[in-house]
Amino acid sequence: MHEHPEAPWRIEDLAARVGLSRATLARRFTALTGQPPMAYLTWWRLTTAARLLQDTDFPLPSIAAKVGYASPFAFSHAFKRQFGVAPGGFRTGR
Repeated sequence: MHEHPEAPWRIEDLAARVGLSRATLARRFTALTGQPPMAYLTWWRLTTAARLLQDTDFPLPSIAAKVGYASPFAFSHAFKRQFGVAPGGFRTGR
């Protein structure tokens, strides 16, 4: 997840990678991180995007793709839900 946030992760994929059932992975992951795996993935993707917005001049569609969003619209919607401001406003400090 951390190395490739852009990958189309599914709970089934994650569970298979670590040799656990989906339910066991979800239970253990949530106990360790405080979030279910897919919620954590969303948080990680958006946190990574925020860092890219602050540290680079990559265009928004490029950042969206780098963190696993198929469309800039979906990315912008998720970002605003998480941070309370659109990605462009976050980048400029508004």
